[in-house]
Amino acid sequence: MTKKIFSVILGATAIWGLTVILSAPILAAAIIANHESIEDFEFIPEEYLTQIRNDYSFYYGHTSHGSQVITGLGMLYSENSDYLRPSFHEVADDLGTLGDTTWVAGTRNYLNTHSEINAVMWSWCGGVSTNNTAGINVYLNKIDELEEDYPDVIFIYMTGHLDGTGTDGNLYAMNNLIRQYCSANDKILFDFADIESYNPDGTFYPDASDACEWCSTWCGSHTCPSCASCAHSHCFNCYLKGKAWWWMMAKVAGWDLVLDADDDNPSVLPEDYSLGQNHPNPFNPVTTFTFSLPTASDISLEIYNIIGQKIDVAAEGRYAAGEYNVSWDAGNLPSGVYFYRLLADDFKETRKMILLK
Repeated sequence: MTKKIFSVILGATAIWGLTVILSAPILAAAIIANHESIEDFEFIPEEYLTQIRNDYSFYYGHTSHGSQVITGLGMLYSENSDYLRPSFHEVADDLGTLGDTTWVAGTRNYLNTHSEINAVMWSWCGGVSTNNTAGINVYLNKIDELEEDYPDVIFIYMTGHLDGTGTDGNLYAMNNLIRQYCSANDKILFDFADIESYNPDGTFYPDASDACEWCSTWCGSHTCPSCASCAHSHCFNCYLKGKAWWWMMAKVAGWDLVLDADDDNPSVLPEDYSLGQNHPNPFNPVTTFTFSLPTASDISLEIYNIIGQKIDVAAEGRYAAGEYNVSWDAGNLPSGVYFYRLLADDFKETRKMILLK
């Protein structure tokens, strides 16, 4: 089972001798767009693309490396006009290094005079490779100050592009400071370096550089889109960054996923409470119950015999919104007709099942 940032399989839990398989979204406040995000790009509903285009206007400071995001967005649009990006005001500047804060004043000035801007991104162009802990902290603190002063604007943090120095290099350590801060403080992070570090099969290239050497290898055996130029890199690298950007903004706009425990396919959160028919049915002696919760709920999944006596509880407690599969073993019970009932806040539904030994 593949673990994802915003939905995971919780695992098997023993409840009164039963095995319960739970699948639920873990909704972290931090939004981290990395190589794993790209897997779910194709599932973004069209209405979120429209919402992003209509609701967001960007101020983006970047030089050549940061242009890779813009190139990737253009590549996606050339494939499908649904990916027409929102408005961008691009500034030819970057984050510098070692405590540079020259970008802050320009950001403030533009926000003060352009009320339509409600999203800000700044990218690095080599500035993380030669940075230090103090310099990274200045960067983090300055964006945090901007967030405090402009509460109606989203600010997107970024890691620095790869430089070939690997997991023992200074870049990796400095990028990890940014990642840790964003995760601990519920920030939005576009993980530039992580996207460059993994091919679509999930193979990690620890010594890769911003040229994306593995991209050429991948595209040698797979069909890849082309572009006029991807600054410093391969077109496929830009393309993946475009996908990660749309995923990130869909999450910002409120899109969520549930990971189904059976087939690992993502889908949107359920809209209603529901209790499915157990499967298999008839069964011997193990069966699976499925139910959906549109919001976090106190639930009880109860088992009754033919005369209405409650004989077991398959699952109970506070459950997050999502889709659940609960496996129940009736090995100690005789053949016959049984009933199972889901109680979830004000929702109640009962279904019949047959144990046939």
